[in-house]
Parts: sequence; structure tokens; C-alpha cells
Amino acid sequence: MFPLAIACGNTFVLKPSEKDPSATLRLVELAIEAGLPDGVLNLVHGDKTAVDRILEHPDVTAVSFVGSTPIAKHVHDTASAHGKRVQALGGAKNHMLVLPDADLDQTADAAVSAAYGSAGERCMAVSVVVAVDPIGDELVDKIAERARNLTIGPGNDPASEMGPLITAAHRDKVASYVPGAREQGAEVVVDGTDFKVDGHENGFFVGVSLLDKVTPDMDAYRDEIFGPVLAVVRASSYEEGLELINSSRWGNGTAIFTRDGGAARRYQLEVQAGMVGVNVPIPVPVGYHSFGGWKDSLFGDHHIYGNDGVHFYTRGKVITTRWPDPSDGGIDLGFPSNS
Repeated sequence: MFPLAIACGNTFVLKPSEKDPSATLRLVELAIEAGLPDGVLNLVHGDKTAVDRILEHPDVTAVSFVGSTPIAKHVHDTASAHGKRVQALGGAKNHMLVLPDADLDQTADAAVSAAYGSAGERCMAVSVVVAVDPIGDELVDKIAERARNLTIGPGNDPASEMGPLITAAHRDKVASYVPGAREQGAEVVVDGTDFKVDGHENGFFVGVSLLDKVTPDMDAYRDEIFGPVLAVVRASSYEEGLELINSSRWGNGTAIFTRDGGAARRYQLEVQAGMVGVNVPIPVPVGYHSFGGWKDSLFGDHHIYGNDGVHFYTRGKVITTRWPDPSDGGIDLGFPSNS
């Protein structure tokens, strides 16, 4: 966000997550090395106390945020109450609708890449595959085969395809959804909860998990897990799958996999999500497009990046001018016009 804000003429206060501040710190160091003047980009560390001070401070006129839905709502409500414009991006439960005519090998590749990339810790990860039968069993088998062959290890090992989670507490929370789903009636096709990495037994690693026959009343479906757990929900038709997706309280991103152009066009119009991919599992737009979801995935009127971002980081001003002419004059009680 800060490059766009600065390009629009603003100074910027950046408060990174206290759990992983190092990448943000390096970005600020690079900006300073590039010659950005002192005071234009400012880095502040801290927790909720620091955040609330930013939300309330009279010198701050706009606030941007990305995080969980409860925190996004707090940021939006608090900053708005103090007269600030706000764009607060919240949680997600991104669905991928798979129609029976889809190329299942390509679809399975896409599902594994989108669900388990970055250990599932990204707001654009695919969390739910909605398989329109009769292809559910075959698709689950293909996803499971690929999931079992992933290489999980430390990030400094070039062979690693997936690394650890952010904290031990989060690892344990993510892992808890797998036995919980089993108890609630789901089929655990791949269970990665007992996974260990040799030489890193105390690391925050967890294996990938695949849950089948998940239903909307299960915790694994209702909660944003934010980890490498992929749920498969069965649907009997396009209409049933669409209704399921539109019933979600989140509307960040979604995708449809099909060879049918008519079905794809219909989905683009009917699905309630801010970013839609057609045979693209992570519909992250290019930098000059807006980025953001609907419903509980975004609080505020503007998405980030693109035209929405420029509108958010600027304010319109109307200027009307007239240069006096000797012929001008006289009283006119009507409303001024350009005639």
C-alpha cells in the first residue's frame, strides 16, 4: 500500500505484524537506501496499543489494513468513528467451483498449488473445493495423490515446496481442525497433523491435510483456518454450488474450473465475490487492478491498488475561477453557471 500512498503525495506510517516484522523492516530500509526523504515512510512497531493510537491520532487521515475479519471490523469502526477514511481487508474462505467438464488433472494441480502454497497462510488461498458430481471421487483422488507427494521443509532448503506455519500456537490450532472434522462426519483423506521434519522436530511444521464430504455446518468449513487444510464439498449441480458459495459470509476471491464459456460468464455475473478467476485458482489481479473482496472480506468503500487505491489516497477538490473583465459586473442572485 505505501508506494501508492506516497506516489499520491502522502506520508505513511507502517505498522507491521509483531509476528513477522522483518520483511517490512527490509522494505523500509530499501526505501531509505533508494533516497526516500526522512519522514515520508515511517515504521512503528507494537501491538494493539500502537494500532489504536494510529486509529485515533488526529494527524492520521486514512487507514489501510489487512488481517482477520474481527480485527478488520475493529479497525474500520474505530477509525471511522474518528473521522478517517478506512479500507480494512478482512478474512476469507475462497471457494473453487469445479464443473463436471473441467480438466481434472489441471484442476487438481491448481487446487494443490492454491491450497497449500505459502502453507495456506495467504488471503487468496483456496480453502474449499466445491466438486459438482459425478467428478467428486476422481477429483479427490487426484488431489490426494499430489498432496501426499509435496516436499515440506525449511525455507532455506531449495527442495522445500512448503515451509512452517507462523507460530506454534497457530500450528496447533490449524492441526486441531482435522480431528475435529472427522468427529463431525467428514472423511479425512490426507492427515498431515503428525508430520515432522527431521532435524527440525521443534519447528512449526504441519503436513497438508485433505478433508472430503465436508458440510457447511462443520467448523472446518465455517472458520477461516489459514493453514494447509483443504476442504472438499460435494454439490449436485452448478446452481447448488453457486448457492453454497454465495451463502458464505466471506466474498474475497473465487474461481470456476470448466471448459464451458457460457457457464464461466454466468459465474462471473452471479457469484458474490470481489475477485473471480476462470480456470485461475488464485485470481489476484495485476498491480493496476483493484484488490479486495466483498461482504466480511472488506470493510470500507475502496479496494486497494489501481484506481480504487488512487481514489482512496487522494481527495477531490473542485476549483471554479473567473478572471475579471471590464464588461463583468452587476448583481445576479441566481446560481453561478458557466454560461
